[in-house]
Amino acid sequence: MKRHDSSQTKIIATIGPACSSKEVLRKMFYEGIDVCRLNFSHGSHDDHLEVIKTINEINEEMGTSIAILADLQGPKLRIGEVEKGTVLDDNDILEFTNEDCLGNAKKVYMSYEHFPFDVNIGDTILIDDGKLKLVVTETNRKDSVKAKVVHGGPLSSKKGVNLPNTKISLPSLTEKDIRDAEFALDHNVDWIALSFVRYATDVVDLKELIRKKKKHTKVISKIEKPEALREIKEIIDLSNAIMIARGDLGVEVPFDQVPIIQKQIVRKCIDMAKPVIIATQMMESMITNFRPTRAEANDVANAVLDNADAVMLSGETSVGKYPADAIRNMQKIIDATEGKGFDTYHEVLPSPDSLTFLPDSLCLNAANLAKQVGAKAIIVLSYTGYTGFRIASHRPQSDIFVFTTNAELVPQMSLAWGIRAIGMEHFDQFHDFIEKSTNYLKEKHLLKQGDIVIHVSSVPVKERGLANSLKLGYV
Repeated sequence: MKRHDSSQTKIIATIGPACSSKEVLRKMFYEGIDVCRLNFSHGSHDDHLEVIKTINEINEEMGTSIAILADLQGPKLRIGEVEKGTVLDDNDILEFTNEDCLGNAKKVYMSYEHFPFDVNIGDTILIDDGKLKLVVTETNRKDSVKAKVVHGGPLSSKKGVNLPNTKISLPSLTEKDIRDAEFALDHNVDWIALSFVRYATDVVDLKELIRKKKKHTKVISKIEKPEALREIKEIIDLSNAIMIARGDLGVEVPFDQVPIIQKQIVRKCIDMAKPVIIATQMMESMITNFRPTRAEANDVANAVLDNADAVMLSGETSVGKYPADAIRNMQKIIDATEGKGFDTYHEVLPSPDSLTFLPDSLCLNAANLAKQVGAKAIIVLSYTGYTGFRIASHRPQSDIFVFTTNAELVPQMSLAWGIRAIGMEHFDQFHDFIEKSTNYLKEKHLLKQGDIVIHVSSVPVKERGLANSLKLGYV
């Protein structure tokens, strides 16, 4: 059993060498982790398989339903190996070559073979999350690009490269991503994150791969490219969730724009009933320190106040010195912020032109009614999760419990704001669902006699349709 299982905002933690052992992972489960992220930019399939097995074992032993998220690398550009101690000085000329070599201050290997075709003279090249800035001075359109160092500094191996002014020709789903996605699907991960999404069609490509594998894994689109911002509504609509990946986003677009972009995307996701994740550098000082900075605490709290569904830890847990403490401290910030009683309620009026106008209207009224009568809980019966996501988008003060006969849905809902999902047997009648769900929550001491509750379902229950029925009553 987790120590923290009542906060509305969820925690995603990246699993890496610092926390892949069963002992450390168990501590992280206990402290409040909701989703385990496997970063396919690093590690082998064998490494990830060991972690998947460990997560499944702990879930079974602790009675939890922690989800597994496979995060694909995407078309990430990187330089090759570089001599130790290499430093780029301002005004130096650095050559990027397609020939594999040990790099130095004069020449480095670039992993992307079409690099000379894509860049133009005057384009900006950023290395190591923007710590180094260069400008293209020459390209032979074949195998070599030369660039002038504008802001220099230490250069080390395998650092990422960003091209904020360049339209690269790599697909969002690379050959490596396809292999990684197929591996992840074969081992039944709950979510797959697609990196460097640029267009809505990128999401369609991944969903088609999932369909061909006959899986129901949900897709997270990572927003970290300026092109994605121009199609953001369409991307949100086609995705099951959105991740605001502020690391690369803050390099690809001016850093001063990122805070407003974050808030705009969060609001759009809530309006469209899609979970939204705030990621990157939330508590980065905890890679080496046992507590976060005041600014980092504010960053996490502001994500909570913005009503994001989840906040994510990267290096803090994957390679940091204090992975379990990072979870504990993030959970403390979430609890302290949510505990101040800020009104989270959000009213989204359904569109009469929408195919889901009627169930969306019912979900809105369930949330309105819960606020009006002070309901302790909204209890949902759902097979696809749609009704649960839609009710959660209104951010009601009431607890949200989603009962489902779909075992795959239980861990998938771990990502969504305020939802606690429970796998149950099949129900034949609406009144069976009301009776059995209420009794279950009473036995778990999540409800008590006299509590006001709202039940939402479709009738007939066995048809698994969209929500069309609501019941208000006392326990």
